Amino acid sequence: MTTLSSGPAPRRGSFDGRGAGPLLRAWREQRRYSQMELALRADSSARHISFIETGRSRPSEEMVLRLAERLEVPVRERNALLLAAGYAPRYPQTPLDDPSLETLRAGLERLIKGYEPWPALVVDALYDVHAANRGALMLLDGVPGHLLRPPLNTMRLTLHPQGLAPRIRNLPEWRGHLLAQMERQIALRRSAELRALYEEVAAYPVPEGVARDEPAEPVPYFALPMRIEHGGRVLSFVSTIATFNTPMDVTVADLAVETLLPADPATVKYLQTRLS
Repeated sequence: MTTLSSGPAPRRGSFDGRGAGPLLRAWREQRRYSQMELALRADSSARHISFIETGRSRPSEEMVLRLAERLEVPVRERNALLLAAGYAPRYPQTPLDDPSLETLRAGLERLIKGYEPWPALVVDALYDVHAANRGALMLLDGVPGHLLRPPLNTMRLTLHPQGLAPRIRNLPEWRGHLLAQMERQIALRRSAELRALYEEVAAYPVPEGVARDEPAEPVPYFALPMRIEHGGRVLSFVSTIATFNTPMDVTVADLAVETLLPADPATVKYLQTRLS
């Protein structure tokens, strides 16, 4: 029988808090906070933070959640912290095809359709695609079938030598950007699956003889563009990523809407002609 208590005694079958301490310390060090700085942010004391990290004090459920919030720990990892401290997970992980998320799915589909003709897609934390609009699917013309089998993965599609990589005119720069993005996500999420994906795509050979050309007239790009050939034209896009604010479900927290915005007038005209 589980007993709810505000005292220091752990719940039956739970850890005594030692598992949570090292995890919290690792997150604090990753955020480069001192114990005093974290204590001030969490309305606590450096002594109490030290006791939690060394296992001398078992943090309350409220303290675990408060520290996780101040440390900007992702929702999925907050559940891990709670379990390590001996508490039940707070955040559910609802399958995206669950009926309870029908409104969410419909809203995301309307959102990415509204971006047309600009490419837009919905991806999860492993960069698997859950929805894509016509603009995004257009860019996949000519990609071999084995890369299009579900679940589509944007990193594999982009960096595989049989995928989009041979058509990306600034592949070294764009590849470096994507790998650096994955490295930041690995540091944030500490996901073995994401690490495996990174190691896979980072090992892909870079296609030889990829055409590299520049626009006839220099364009003052405001962000690093992806310059990709399609239909005999070179299109330029900059990527934007939107996530949910204050998510309360692990699945929802992992979702992101990526939009490729035209980075020059020629790309705008091409997309409007092809998809309008």
